Amino acid sequence: MIQKRFWDDFIRGSSYLLSHIVIVSFSAALALSLPMAIRFVAKEFLLYWSRIGNDKIFFLSVEIILTVCFIFIFAHIRKTWKDRKLSNMARAAGMVFVTPARGFFAKRKIRKLKESQGIARDVMVISSTGFRTFVDPNGELHQVIQNCREARIMLLDPGSEGAILRAKGIPDPEVTPETFGEQIRRSIDFLKTLKGGQKNVRLKLYPDPPFLKMTILGDFIWLQHYQPGLDVQRMPRYVFRHDPNIGSLYFPFYQYFFGKWNNPTIPEYDLETDELVYRDTAGNVVRRGKMVGPKTEGVSSTDSTNHRSLRNVREGEGNETFSP
Repeated sequence: MIQKRFWDDFIRGSSYLLSHIVIVSFSAALALSLPMAIRFVAKEFLLYWSRIGNDKIFFLSVEIILTVCFIFIFAHIRKTWKDRKLSNMARAAGMVFVTPARGFFAKRKIRKLKESQGIARDVMVISSTGFRTFVDPNGELHQVIQNCREARIMLLDPGSEGAILRAKGIPDPEVTPETFGEQIRRSIDFLKTLKGGQKNVRLKLYPDPPFLKMTILGDFIWLQHYQPGLDVQRMPRYVFRHDPNIGSLYFPFYQYFFGKWNNPTIPEYDLETDELVYRDTAGNVVRRGKMVGPKTEGVSSTDSTNHRSLRNVREGEGNETFSP
């Protein structure tokens, strides 16, 4: 081990010495050849000057070309300065990446980035159904969720007003409250499978319409905005990185997630018992509500009983009231 380290240090030191010798030799050769180069250039310049010195058309052409070149150069400098200013502003806000949602190469790059940032780390997600995000084998987080250290997932309550409004707001005839709820149930089944494999997964169901699609992967936060009437997949993605700079937006978004996660009015879905668990602000279990109606496995979207909201469970048996 010591001998190997000795040879590594020797080779590294020799490479540095060799590079210095090459640089000094090149500088000496350039200095010695400079007088000859100047004489050659001066001789050639005088030869061409004797031919074009009185050519007015040539000078006019040169003037026009130089004017156009200067216009392009100054425009490029101005654009570069403006882009640099915007880049500094984005960096101060903690933004490190913006990518369009469409395109094969863009999706592939996004998936690779998320896998590199999230595997073997804590993952936190706020989504609507989660189906295209981590259930679909081609989803951006399909591999990440299965190989993360801990996952905290927040999805829509499939029978809540928020889910119904979101489903009806998407101008796609195939998207209905029934299919929307079915996707959420399939996401729950997927998470139950991971939980059965001893994966540390927690799930909460929120009732209000989705506002931000958020994914926290270690030191990175991915954001998309749920625009009413548009599929979220058409919205660009913004990436913020953890930065000690106090102006970074990473911290407000991070606090937004945990503010929503720790909201006592949003129940946790127990993936082992199919119960909704309510906790107080200290995290203590206040009560549990057994799901009303069929369980999530094998639920048919055509069954009218599926339209009952999971939110009904919050009333509990005997219409028990809850005060956090």
